[in-house]
Amino acid sequence: MSSFNPQDLMTRAFIRLRQSGFQLGVGEFLAARQAVEGGFGEDEEALAETLKILWCHSPSEQSQFDPIWESLQMSSTPKNPEKKPPVKEPKLESDQERVEEPQKLSSPPPQETVTEIKSKPELASLPIRAPFTPVENQDTSALQTYYPISRRSMVYGWRYLRQPIADGSLDVLDVNATIEQATRQGFYLAPVYRRRERNNAHLLLLLDQNGSMTPFHRFTRDLVETAIYESSLQPDKVSVFYFHNVPAASVYKDLYLTEPIKLQTVLETCDNQTSILIVSDAGAARGYRKLERIRATTSFLFQLKRHSSLIAWLNPMPEERWIGSSAEIIANLVPMYQMDNNGLSNAIDIVRGQPLQHLNSPFS
Repeated sequence: MSSFNPQDLMTRAFIRLRQSGFQLGVGEFLAARQAVEGGFGEDEEALAETLKILWCHSPSEQSQFDPIWESLQMSSTPKNPEKKPPVKEPKLESDQERVEEPQKLSSPPPQETVTEIKSKPELASLPIRAPFTPVENQDTSALQTYYPISRRSMVYGWRYLRQPIADGSLDVLDVNATIEQATRQGFYLAPVYRRRERNNAHLLLLLDQNGSMTPFHRFTRDLVETAIYESSLQPDKVSVFYFHNVPAASVYKDLYLTEPIKLQTVLETCDNQTSILIVSDAGAARGYRKLERIRATTSFLFQLKRHSSLIAWLNPMPEERWIGSSAEIIANLVPMYQMDNNGLSNAIDIVRGQPLQHLNSPFS
């Protein structure tokens, strides 16, 4: 009795070919089974030709089919017809079931079946994930912020804005005057007192707000707070008004530019001893040179100079950014300094009417 079982051999060939990379599915398997049942696998040679026609779709697959088929023939063993598996048993839902099915159909030595399971490529190791390698931190020195002046430097600078007047209470002992009086009289009669001095300086701050000055709001806010609360100036002697780009007929009492007040009204509170400090980029932030802005600023400065000659301008942009912009022209009309330690010292020297101690501005 012949041991050739076409269904068993076809099933084993199907599994081996899938393990070798053949793109075979349920449709190919059912087509092969139908061909075998139709009598196209009478012997091993006829079955091989039938399967090669049905399952091999390229010359490369045909060349791979022959050695696989020969290996199946060599490993085939006599089968027990009584253990022939039912036709419905082959299931292709999982690879594990496909591998175990030939073991039930035939009676090969268990060692051979185990060898075939170990050769499954599906049981190979999973793809290896590349190890995580953190990217080194890049040098961020170029991203450092522009910090023109510190709050501490502002407090220190305001100390020099003084106009002392001895109009306080008469309670300061004058040692020199007391000695002189005793020497002149020939005897000590009573101490000599003098009046306490008070800083009578009046500061008018005109601050450019919004637009290109938005990045410098923090510094203008510090400038106002230090002048009012951390300087030797009397709080009621510090007047702060805001404008946008160029002071026009009106300025504003609040930094949101919602409470206008006429510029003439503000200037009427000034006299020739009033210190006027303007803070604006004068067009240097965007690098524009606009004739309209220069004309309006010139008219505004002439109006200021009718009330006080103690005028200075602080520009938060570096001096090299002034060149080619409106600031370059305006800097020739009024002492303008960049907002740093030396610039603030120079501006305060100007508005208190003292000779400059720090001449670093190329436009001064």
